[in-house]
Order: sequence, then structure tokens, then C-alpha cells
Amino acid sequence: MTAISAIDQALWDIKGKELGRPVCDLLGGPVRDTLRFYDHLGGGSLEGMYKTAEPAEFAERMQVSIAAGFTAVKAMPIPVSELIESPTTLKHAARCVEAMRKAAGDGMDIMLDLHARCTPAAAIQFGRMLADYNLYWYEEPCWHEHVDGLVEVARTLPFPISTGERLAGRWQFRELCEKRACAIVQPDVSHCGGISEARRIAAMAETYMMAVACHNPGGPVATAASLQVGFAVPNYLIQEVVRNDVPWRNDVVTGPVHIERGIAHAPTAPGLGIDVNEQEAARHPFSPEVTMPYFHRDGSVADW
Repeated sequence: MTAISAIDQALWDIKGKELGRPVCDLLGGPVRDTLRFYDHLGGGSLEGMYKTAEPAEFAERMQVSIAAGFTAVKAMPIPVSELIESPTTLKHAARCVEAMRKAAGDGMDIMLDLHARCTPAAAIQFGRMLADYNLYWYEEPCWHEHVDGLVEVARTLPFPISTGERLAGRWQFRELCEKRACAIVQPDVSHCGGISEARRIAAMAETYMMAVACHNPGGPVATAASLQVGFAVPNYLIQEVVRNDVPWRNDVVTGPVHIERGIAHAPTAPGLGIDVNEQEAARHPFSPEVTMPYFHRDGSVADW
């Protein structure tokens, strides 16, 4: 499905450039003037994924996002090495969320990502600790394969549940919608089947009064493709973006998505609005990332 997604994005780009129109026009035209993006505060300590971050670190990261003009952020306050079912771990993570809220005030929307690492019971336990912090959403509280578990979490906690980054094709989203197991679906335009399938998933979600916020930890091409969907979909909520993974992120394309103070305007350039700078891209040949050994402190395999 990732390969199909890439081909689908390329075909939309080719058609848009042939006609001299942005892809969102081909999808029916923009339904909004601007699209809001959210920033990332990360997970573990700045010293490493396996070191627990302190509340003060999250407060400092929040100030960086505020200075950049963002009005929404997402964080993973429980590092991979920690057993998420531990009350000590959950209480520490709750203090991190408290620090984020105090640093930002009520003008910042805060999302938490559990990355499907815990049981429904642990997700509920943690969520109850966070009731006073007005989360924008609670992401992947447990595995999407167990939809009834998501339903249990969604019915118990007072804030919206989001999920869907691991799902491919509209059929895998069907049960989520039918059981209203979440409030926000998160298809990934680079994996779910492309722009075409993301639009179909969004239309299905709209039928059930559910919002869409495409998962996007990818590069500038994925961001451009997600943006086109976001401007064409009425029930689109907000867009994920990664800004600081590599210093040359935007050098490999011409005309990368311009985000100013957390906002992008409706695209006007044809196709996806970008072209790959092959000469610059050649300066950064593919090399696999250093594989992180995902283990808990006791040596057991961690679920990432």
C-alpha cells in the first residue's frame, strides 16, 4: 500500500501540473483559506530516548513551539523503556503534561500520543489523571485491531480519541467508524493508499461525524500531499508536520510548504506544488537510520 500510495501521489501531481492546477482544485477546490499545523515536543529526554524527560524539559520545548507561532503541539511523555502500566511512570508523565499546560496556558492545544503501547485499562487510568488539562486529543491509546478496547476508552474519558496511522485502505477504517471508536481518524497519505484513498476515508468519516487529521511524520513530499487533502476535505481538523529531523529537509524540493506561525495558506502552484531537486537530493543518498533496540529496562521487548 505504501508503493500504491506513492504512485497515486505521483499521478495526481502529474495531472495537476498538466492542467496547471493544484491538486486540491482537482479534488473539488479548497474548502478553507488556511490550514493549521501542530508541532512536536518529542518523547524521551534530550539526552536520549531511554532517559526519562523531566517536566521542565517539556516546558522548555513548549516555549520553543510558542516562539515559532504554533498553537498546537503533540508529545509522547512516556519513553520507550518505561513500562507504561506502572503508576510511577504514569504519574511522572502526568506531571510532564501539567508542566506543558502551565507553560502554554489555555491558548495552546495539547495532544498526547501513546503509540498503542498500553492496554485499555492503563489508557483509562492515565487518561483520568489528565482530565484537568483539556487535551485536544488522546492518540492511539491501544491497538486498533481491538476496536472494542478503543470504544471502552472513548466512552470512559472526557476528551477525543484519535487513531488510524497504522491502517491501510478504507475497509480497515470501517469498523472504527461503525462503532464510533474514535473522534478523529488519522490515515497516512503515504501508506493508506494515497490521496485518492485518504479522500474516500475522509468522506466515510464525515458520514459518522468524525474529523480527519492525516498522520504525517514524513518528508516534504508527504507534507505537500497531506496539505492538498487537508484543503479539500471539509471535516479536516489539523495537520501534523515534522520540522527539525534533518537540517536539509526542505532543500531537496523546490517550493516546500510554507508554514508561518503554524498556518499554511491554500496552495496555488500546480500539482503538489513542489518539484524534487534531484541534484540536492543526490547529496543525501539513502542510508538506514541507526536501529534503536526497543527494550524495557528489564530486558523485555518494548512495543513501539
